[in-house]
Amino acid sequence: MERGKMAEAESLETAAEHERILREIESTDTACIGPTLRSVYDGEEHGRFMEKLETRIRNHDREIEKMCNFHYQGFVDSITELLKVRGEAQKLKNQVTDTNRKLQHEGKELVIAMEELKQCRLQQRNISATVDKLMLCLPVLEMYSKLRDQMKTKRHYPALKTLEHLEHTYLPQVSHYRFCKVMVDNIPKLREEIKDVSMSDLKDFLESIRKHSDKIGETAMKQAQQQRNLDNIVLQQPRIGSKRKSKKDAYIIFDTEIESTSPKSEQDSGILDVEDEEDDEEVPGAQDLVDFSPVYRCLHIYSVLGARETFENYYRKQRRKQARLVLQPPSNMHETLDGYRKYFNQIVGFFVVEDHILHTTQGLVNRAYIDELWEMALSKTIAALRTHSSYCSDPNLVLDLKNLIVLFADTLQVYGFPVNQLFDMLLEIRDQYSETLLKKWAGIFRNILDSDNYSPIPVTSEEMYKKVVGQFPFQDTELEKQPFPKKFPFSEFVPKVYNQIKEFIYACLKFSEDLHLSSTEVDDMIRKSTNLLLTRTLSNSLQNVIKRKNIGLTELVQIIINTTHLEKSCKYLEEFITNITNVLPETVHTTKLYGTTTFKDARHAAEEEIYTNLNQKIDQFLQLADYDWMTGDLGNKASDYLVDLIAFLRSTFAVFTHLPVSDSFPGWLRWLTPVILALWEAEAGGSLEVRSSRPA
Repeated sequence: MERGKMAEAESLETAAEHERILREIESTDTACIGPTLRSVYDGEEHGRFMEKLETRIRNHDREIEKMCNFHYQGFVDSITELLKVRGEAQKLKNQVTDTNRKLQHEGKELVIAMEELKQCRLQQRNISATVDKLMLCLPVLEMYSKLRDQMKTKRHYPALKTLEHLEHTYLPQVSHYRFCKVMVDNIPKLREEIKDVSMSDLKDFLESIRKHSDKIGETAMKQAQQQRNLDNIVLQQPRIGSKRKSKKDAYIIFDTEIESTSPKSEQDSGILDVEDEEDDEEVPGAQDLVDFSPVYRCLHIYSVLGARETFENYYRKQRRKQARLVLQPPSNMHETLDGYRKYFNQIVGFFVVEDHILHTTQGLVNRAYIDELWEMALSKTIAALRTHSSYCSDPNLVLDLKNLIVLFADTLQVYGFPVNQLFDMLLEIRDQYSETLLKKWAGIFRNILDSDNYSPIPVTSEEMYKKVVGQFPFQDTELEKQPFPKKFPFSEFVPKVYNQIKEFIYACLKFSEDLHLSSTEVDDMIRKSTNLLLTRTLSNSLQNVIKRKNIGLTELVQIIINTTHLEKSCKYLEEFITNITNVLPETVHTTKLYGTTTFKDARHAAEEEIYTNLNQKIDQFLQLADYDWMTGDLGNKASDYLVDLIAFLRSTFAVFTHLPVSDSFPGWLRWLTPVILALWEAEAGGSLEVRSSRPA
């Protein structure tokens, strides 16, 4: 019973479910009924559902049939009317077709015109768009063309500016074009090309100034010489002080503004062509010879490209190498003054360029770098001068070298370089100069003494007398009263030696000029050098003459007379030095001349040589004479032995009558000599008996 109720309940539920599914199928789109049908097939009542479905289909068919039967007459009427409409529609279609054909025929030209108009409008739009794009592209192309022209004409710094403007202003506006991409890709290459070309110009500039540094230095030294001459003209006296041309004055001739776009700045040559100037023409400024635009351009270019430090390091490195080359003296520099001059010109030219770079650029070189180079140059230059000047044996060349060094120092001091060490070195060269002078004057004294006739100077007129007195300070009232012709007591070597001593003093004074020494220092230097000349050079020359084997008593006596007069002239040499140095002899620490001692020593040596030679002559006379020592004749006639001996003594002692009074050779010998001769003659003419024994 219960089982039947349960089956009935399940049957009702299944029927309700099938009904729901059918309604869902009827109300749902056909494409979406898949899940619904699937639920049917998943269930166990598939057959009953199919039956239910068939029943529902039959019900719908009956309803459709009823509806069709109800509306059939209306459908027939509608079909009849539709057939009528179809005929009219066909007619209308034919009319539309004819009308369309006529319209097509009549509007064909219009269509063509419209097509042409359409093409024109399209072209117009394209042209307008093209013009707009070209207006954006033309400035880019113009700037690029300008860039190429600037690079072609080697205007690299303006080209770099144009490149920067092109990259940041113009190219971003047309960056989507292919040619712009090509330009953008070429920009780094162009920058590198500008860097390479500017660096090449800089290398050419450095090579050019290396070759022409001697010309630059020569011009700068000419300017310094002109300024010194002008100072001398203004002051009307030799410049002793340290007056210098100021730094500001030195740059007046060089203060020219250099524009990067000027014609001069566009040249790549480092040195301008300048013809040789005559001495009386104005010398051009040293910087006027140099075109520094390659340096400025390269500096600006590397600064803009952010590589300024690289450029500075490269420039300084190259200049240091050039400095070492410039400071390397040629091996034969000491042979001629031109060798020294060229060496100095190159050094001056190098530092003139560096000084100008220092004051016309901001940081390319600094004072520390310049000072470092100058310290190196100063040490190498001084070492080279010490080495090469030591080979020089010509005092004139040493003096010219000194003047050249002074000019070299003055020129560099104008540009602010310290040169005290150069003047200190000149004091060393001064000692060498004194030695070369002593060697030269040794030859001069030797020639004077060798060429002298050792006879008193004869004069036959007042003019000749004044000439000799003008050459040598001699005063003798007795000689002045004597009539012409007359003789000076000394021979020609006295005025010659005296004048050569004065010439030596003048030569020493020449070296002291422009050394910034005080008058006392100059006086001390001259006196010391003169003392060396007297005590060493002249003394040795006199000693060599006195010690010669073939010198006679007459020459020795004349040497004694000459040295006596030279000794008296020492006070005049003192006065001469005082006059040219303006330092009084009474000044503290003033060196005295030792000429008196020198001439006394020479005179003593001559007197000793006289004694020695006289004894040798008597011995030789007696040894060489051939006498008859065994004669038996004792007549009043003197023997040949006494006659010859008295003749020899007369000729010998007659020379001594001209001797001056001295400590070693007393004056009484002068008046005793004729007495001795008279006695010997009296005995020779009397009955002096000659013994048979030969005197010892």
